[in-house]
This record gives sequence, C-alpha cells and structure tokens, in this order.
Amino acid sequence: MSIDFILPDIGEGIVECELVEWLVKEGDVIVEDQPIADVMTDKALVQIPAMHNGTVTKLYYAQGDIAKVHQPLFSMTTDQEQAPSAVQAAPVVATPSTPAVEHSVAANGEPALEREDFILPDIGEGIVECELVEWLVKEGDVIVEDQPIADVMTDKALVQIPAMHNGTVTKLYYAKGEIAKVHAPLFEIEKLAVNGNQTAAVAAKAVETPTVSAVEKVTVATSTAPVETKVINSKAVASPAVRRVARELNVNIHEIPGSGKKGRVYKEDVVSFTKVPVVSTENVAQVAAVAQSGGKRVEPIRGIKAAMAKAMVRSVSTIPHFTYCEEIDMTNLMALRSGMKDAYAKQDIKLTMMPFFMKSISLALKEFPIVNTQVNDDCTEITYFDDHNIGMAVDSKVGLLVPNVKQVQNKSIVDVAKDIMRLTDSARAGRVGAEDLKGGTITISNIGAIGGTVATPIINKPESAIVALGKLQKLPRFNDKGEVEARYIMQVSWSGDHRVIDGGSIARFCNLWKSFLEEPSNMLMHMS
Repeated sequence: MSIDFILPDIGEGIVECELVEWLVKEGDVIVEDQPIADVMTDKALVQIPAMHNGTVTKLYYAQGDIAKVHQPLFSMTTDQEQAPSAVQAAPVVATPSTPAVEHSVAANGEPALEREDFILPDIGEGIVECELVEWLVKEGDVIVEDQPIADVMTDKALVQIPAMHNGTVTKLYYAKGEIAKVHAPLFEIEKLAVNGNQTAAVAAKAVETPTVSAVEKVTVATSTAPVETKVINSKAVASPAVRRVARELNVNIHEIPGSGKKGRVYKEDVVSFTKVPVVSTENVAQVAAVAQSGGKRVEPIRGIKAAMAKAMVRSVSTIPHFTYCEEIDMTNLMALRSGMKDAYAKQDIKLTMMPFFMKSISLALKEFPIVNTQVNDDCTEITYFDDHNIGMAVDSKVGLLVPNVKQVQNKSIVDVAKDIMRLTDSARAGRVGAEDLKGGTITISNIGAIGGTVATPIINKPESAIVALGKLQKLPRFNDKGEVEARYIMQVSWSGDHRVIDGGSIARFCNLWKSFLEEPSNMLMHMS
C-alpha cells in the first residue's frame, strides 16, 4: 500500500524549505528513523527521518526545489503488517494551517469553486495570539501561492504570513491593529476545488486557473488603468525577508531575475534591480506633525514593546539595582582593531568592538562567576552557569531585542564576531530565532552607539548584571610622565543585583575586565 509522507511542521512559523539533498532514491528500501532528506529553512539545516519501514516509490521534489510544510514530500509503500496504521497516520488528518475541506466538481466536469479559511498557524514558543500589523492584500485581490498576505507581531518578533494556495481573498477577519488568535481563521480564500479522482494534469490546471470573478476583476482593472508587467520569474523563490525588501522598494518580485539556484531571488538581486529610495514613514509623520498643532493621538502598546514594558517593570520591582561607573582607555584596543579589520573585511567579517567586549567579559567571568548567576523569585537559591551566553541589546525596527551569543567562553574573537553579525542582521529585521533570544546569562547595552556617556541600565531579569557602554570620546589625559595627550575614553555603567553581588565584587570584576580592554595583550594571554 502506497502512502504519502507529509513534511511536518518544523516550527518557528516556517512554511517552506529548500530540498538540499535526497539521502535516498526511488526504489530504495528504508527503515524507520533512517534519514531521508536534508532540507534548509531560513534558520538551519534540518534532516527528515522516515516514519516507517518500506520502499520509496516517488520523490515529489528535485534537489534545490522549495518544499511546502504540510504537503507530500515523498511516497512509499509500507511493510504489510504496518500498512493499516501507516494509512491512518497519512495526511488524512487536517493540520491547523491546512483545514480539511470538501472538494466538488461542477456538472460540466470542470473543477468547482470552494471557499476555505486560512488558519493562523502555531508560531511557536507557546504564543497564542499576535497583533495584525499590516494587511498586504485586500478583499477581492487575486493571490498566488507563497505571496505575503499579512505581517503579524508577536511579543518576540515580526512574522510574515504567506498564502498556501492560489485564489481570491474573499474575507479578512481582522482589522489592522487587532489581536489575531492562533488556530483561528485569519482570512478566507476562494479557490478551485479539485476532485480526488482527477488526474494530476487537471489538478495542476485547476490551481493555475483563476476564478471567473477574479478574471473579471483583473480585466476591469486593466481596462481602466493599463499596466505593462514583465514577468521574468514566475515562481519567485525567495525568503520572507527578501519578499519584504521587494515590497518596501515597491518592486514586483516576479519581475526580478534571481541569481541563485533555481532562480532564487536574494536581497542583492532586489537592491540591484531598482534604485528607488524607500520613503521614510518617520519623515512623513514629522511633516504631518508640523502641518497640525494642538492634536494628539493614542495608540496601544503591543508586541515587543509591550513585552519589554512588562519585563522592565518586573525587573525594577523585584531586583534591588545598584550602579557602578568606570572609564576605560580604549586607545590601544582601537589601534589593534584598526590593524585587523581590513584583513577580516576581505573575509566578509565585520570586526567591530563588540566581539572584544564580549570575549573580555567572558574571561573576567571565569574569575568572578558570581556575576554570571541567576536568583530564583523568592531568593532562596542561586544558579551558577558554566556557559557565558552574552546578550546584546539591539534597537530594531520592531522594538528592543536582546539576542545572545552562546558559549562565548569556548569561542575565538572571530567566531564571536560572526555570531554578532548574524544576530544583528536578524534583530534589525525583527526576525530573530527563539533560540537566539533564550538562555542569556549577562547583557551588554551599547547605548553609546547612539549617544550618551553614562546610563543606569535595567537588568534583563532573571540575569544578575548588565553593562551599558557609553560613546567613545577623544579626550585629554595625563600620561605617566605628566604630559597631556589625546586618548580614546569610554564610560561604562554596570548595574548589579544587590541581593547577590556587592559593590566590592562588581568593582573587582570591572577592574579585571578593564585591564583586558586597556591592554589587549593581557587579554590574549588569558585566552585558551
């Protein structure tokens, strides 16, 4: 008996992935848990195992194709004794994002129309609701598979919801700014029904053919405002982040020739295709503010901003903070970085000061493990962490995000720099993976990159310490000979949990950290 293996939900709201490599071929005998394929999501390489013993009869995708979650990945015949249970485990069970529908066929044999609700899928991390930030379509629009439909905001990141089928949007269940529920209908789509007994050719034709009402709408729109559209890349294989860039630049992604494998469109393709500047909504708002006076507006605090507000209130109301400030002479470290950054730039590694800050903190934590701890709510237990998962506050377009570099104690400065580049790019796009946001043990806030010299940072609970870096200033200082010379000076401000860290401990810890930064050779001597 032949059954289809359905590509399972990989989590994190991922709806598609690239088929990197088949580890079997048609006709191969496979066993339960045997690796079948490697697939690549936007975040990681994932290996798909077999669910049963049997024989592979059909591979539905070629290497490099884009596979859809909750769609057949391959077909197999199962061993006779496992066939009944295998059939029950096959994709007759409707998933949350692909609800079961009844297919029908019109009397003339043509596929009939059907309406189906798109169910907002589980975005992961126990999230049960999200804010509808923006609809990217309107009722009556003809949409295609993979087209971005809406941007939704969770308390962690901005997520883009793509279409699962071709069709026409008939109903949007939420208005902009409303809270959408996971596992509830997000919008309704009218598509062509395909009878289960029809051939694959008829099914393909049904998917590609728009409804009569959709054709009429397109015809009317064309007759009133003719637009010439040159479709180059009909499939337009691209990640959600790239699609967002194309939308912000007001470019039809189907017109962009992709430079990647199978015509995949990358961000560089979009940018090189057009030089149209993005109009800043902030500037528009400022102009509007000048034009009007005496008015006011009220908007709800939601998403990441709401999560940050709650976290800050919990932190200051439950942790007794104290702040310790110091100045660090960065002149020698600046010279070291200047001599290295060009060489690393040729390897596409952006060598900022942050990797040095992180690595030196990690070295100091080895001598003062009390700073890398967490206290339980009633302050009866303290947990010491061997891993130094150092977070960095990033001012992204969706709010403050604090991803962290894992196990800094085991990484070189170059390894840390690579992680920082990846996390910064993801954070500024508002699309950091959940794993990158969890498990932090200490945090750096680089407020000096914007301005300011001294701050009183709020601890990222349940951590015990946080440091705010002030801006780098060229200031006069006396040298050992009593002569005045220009030095690069940075003010730093530590906040500690006074229940477990006393003033002496934070001062000695900061002095050791300072010695590593002021004398980079001292830092290199302590690195293993």
